[in-house]
Amino acid sequence: MTGRQQYSGTKPRRSKGFRMASALLQTRIREAGESRGFAVSRLLTHWDEIVGEDTARIARPVNVTYGRGGFGATLVLLTTGAQAPMLEMQKEKIRERVNACYGYAAISRIRITQTAPTGFAEGQAQFAPKPKPEAKPDPAVEREAHDVAAPVADDGLRHALEALARNVLSAKNTK
Repeated sequence: MTGRQQYSGTKPRRSKGFRMASALLQTRIREAGESRGFAVSRLLTHWDEIVGEDTARIARPVNVTYGRGGFGATLVLLTTGAQAPMLEMQKEKIRERVNACYGYAAISRIRITQTAPTGFAEGQAQFAPKPKPEAKPDPAVEREAHDVAAPVADDGLRHALEALARNVLSAKNTK
């Protein structure tokens, strides 16, 4: 056996250097997703991109169950009671988008549940609230914040101080 030939008892060579965190967790994420029936983990990790932010705010995928023949899977979505009627009207659109993620018509039905199934998170449905629109700042506060930070020569520091002054002055006005 020459120095270049390897024998069967060698360990596999590990790559040196840094690896992306997603590469380190990819196997665990896939296994966790498959335990709930998600053959495509992208459905879990990119849910808001697949169904849209508005729908993702009110619903989460919980489970995928497959029929006996393996065709016609059912996607179970978790939502709050108040959002269920809105979600019910969007079922067909959600099914089309999810099937586009799979690349074929994997999901034939969508079932909506308003309670958390056993073992899902802490048994509560928590969804992100709709972001609040930004309020227009008071011109007097803007002017005063600008005047406070005006003597500072450095642009970055001046902008930071101006933002700080704006926040402090706005907080005083709300109390």
